[in-house]
Amino acid sequence: MADVSEDCPPSTSRRTAPSESLSAAFDPTLFRKNSEAVAARLESYLADPSVRGLRLSEPGVLSRAARALMTTEREGVADFDENRLAAIVDLYVRTGIQVHSPGYMGRQFSGTVPLAGVIDFVSSVVNQPSSYYEAGQLPAMAERIMADELNRFIGWDPGGFAMVTTSGGSLANLTALLAARNRAHPGIWARGEPGGRGRPAIAVGEDVHYSVTRAAGVLGIGETQIVRLPVDAQGRIAARLVPGLLAAAERRGLQVFCLVASAGTTALGAFDPIDELAAITARRGIWLHVDGAHGASLLVSDALRHKLRGIDRADSLTWDAHKMLFVPAPCTLLFYRDARDAPGAFRRSTASYVSDEEPDAHCEFDSGDRNLECTKRPMIMPLWTLWAMYGRVLFAEKIEHLCRMTQEAHAILLDEPDFEVLHRPEANIMCFRYRPVGVAEERLHRLQLRIRKQIRLAGRFFISKVDVQGTAALRVVLMNHQIGPEHFRDLLAEIRGTGDRLLRDGGLD
Repeated sequence: MADVSEDCPPSTSRRTAPSESLSAAFDPTLFRKNSEAVAARLESYLADPSVRGLRLSEPGVLSRAARALMTTEREGVADFDENRLAAIVDLYVRTGIQVHSPGYMGRQFSGTVPLAGVIDFVSSVVNQPSSYYEAGQLPAMAERIMADELNRFIGWDPGGFAMVTTSGGSLANLTALLAARNRAHPGIWARGEPGGRGRPAIAVGEDVHYSVTRAAGVLGIGETQIVRLPVDAQGRIAARLVPGLLAAAERRGLQVFCLVASAGTTALGAFDPIDELAAITARRGIWLHVDGAHGASLLVSDALRHKLRGIDRADSLTWDAHKMLFVPAPCTLLFYRDARDAPGAFRRSTASYVSDEEPDAHCEFDSGDRNLECTKRPMIMPLWTLWAMYGRVLFAEKIEHLCRMTQEAHAILLDEPDFEVLHRPEANIMCFRYRPVGVAEERLHRLQLRIRKQIRLAGRFFISKVDVQGTAALRVVLMNHQIGPEHFRDLLAEIRGTGDRLLRDGGLD
């Protein structure tokens, strides 16, 4: 038997007590003091109405600034320094994208409803992982409640569907594809080979999110086994062409087990015709997965729900609450029409430290067998708390406001002859180009890239870019309800001024 004293520090008394410095780090009084100091700084941040984009720091400078804030104590627990904490928080806030500012128009993650951040703070302190009921009882129950609440807008059998939370839409898409593959090829998990009448394949729109094609690679589905479906001028899958392309894939020896539709593509915010695609997949016995990471939230709006017509016929749905339900990331909801498909993504765990040999009623709320994560944050809590406190209408009003503002921005663009409008926005994403008279076609791509970079460096607005039909375009995503027409006009003026300087000064050479 090993000598325990060789492995453990020597004890100087019968009862081992923590050191004063260790206890101080966990002191509840200090916790409250720190919390109040940080909350005051965040209040100032939220109250700042200025138009600000991103202060992009040079990495070396940021590294030196961050290292300078680290204690030099190496032999013991450093004394707490209030000024150091304040400087860390200030640096953190200052160097990030300013998601609560009217200048932020660039990405799909949003400024959160402040109360959601407060509840996320509670989750961080109480630290209740939510894959198993005994570890996070209220989060497990809140998942079930929110599943029922949101399914009222999806429309599946209340007693037959399932929902599990995952850390991001990419993981949700991967999990759904695993479930679809395993249903089509029941023995693949054990054998490692699909069997069946052809090579496993998936069908996706040309503008599908990259996480879907990445997931296909994780599943061992090569590029030649991805059937790409063309899109129309609005970026939506051309449903009339799909049957012929699926038939052609079958003749090539491919068995398409899943078709992935998008409800709010990342590039244009386009909504695929789910109803038409559902009719096609149902006839062929193909799983229909809808990546609604961005656009599924429109379901909570009576005025916008029609954009997902046919969602009740899908087999699974990815829904990011950290996008258009305005909670901290990550918080993704993965829905299955048939609850029996949920555990089909993974083989049931036999690990003794998580499996209960004598399951009881509590185990019904465990979700560890339905998601890749064994330990995951109780990400549902901010969403459930907002829903409990404010109800559906808070979300619907903000989403509808953002979509109306995007339509107004579109109308503004139509009156600007030196801008090219690329599509009519379906939600809150819009792409366009600065295209003054006389700019050669071959210079148009680089002009948009340079404009976007200069706008970002200027630090007043933050926008993104995307290639549309092979040429770069400027892209705005309106996530802040405080953005008004005046802010969008200011952005266009800055784009115009930046573009003109680049053209005049040879900035494209």
